Amino acid sequence: MIYLVEDDASIRELVVYTLQNTGFEASGFSSGRDFWAAMKQRMPALVLLDIMLPGEDGLAILKRLRGSPATADLPVMMLTAKGAEFDRVLGLDLGADDYMPKPFGVMELVARVRNLLRRSGAAGQKNEYNVGGLFVSIPRHIATVGGEEIALTLKEFDLLAYLLRNAGIVLTRDQILSAVWSYDFSGETRTVDVHIRTLRSKLGARGELIQTVRGVGYRMGGAR
Repeated sequence: MIYLVEDDASIRELVVYTLQNTGFEASGFSSGRDFWAAMKQRMPALVLLDIMLPGEDGLAILKRLRGSPATADLPVMMLTAKGAEFDRVLGLDLGADDYMPKPFGVMELVARVRNLLRRSGAAGQKNEYNVGGLFVSIPRHIATVGGEEIALTLKEFDLLAYLLRNAGIVLTRDQILSAVWSYDFSGETRTVDVHIRTLRSKLGARGELIQTVRGVGYRMGGAR
């Protein structure tokens, strides 16, 4: 189930209709009050949240979600007409997982919803991996080598999780950019190479699990 909190009826109806016709369960709410009432009945897999709402605004709702142990890890994507960098950074600092300014294309929204659900493990993927001396728990955001926790940045962890979830599959740099950095990332594929190199270094001897496929991209080997 995906919950959308959006006070513009036309946008709300379009997004809910599109989600329902692309294989998702979805419900829309025009206010935080209606959203919280629904939360008492059923926990969603993801929340799409506008900032400008009557009464309790989207940032306040996000702060409450992140402040509760029951919803601290619930994936949240901000949908808002506010495109200013300050608002984007504020939302992400408060714990939003993604941010999509209006106007947006509904099919791009669906693609990003799928991507966020994959990253969060809400689409049924395996969430813990133990490969030799490398252990990764995606829900707990923990990576250890030989029992010792290693410090990874958010992108390094997301990159490692993406490689593990697709173990044995050769992934192009463009695929990795799209999945890990999402569609609004404007960097070049060199960014992937830099992060792979840093990730290998932090993994130590386990870094050899990340294999380079010359002329194509990367593959995670040995995962199970």
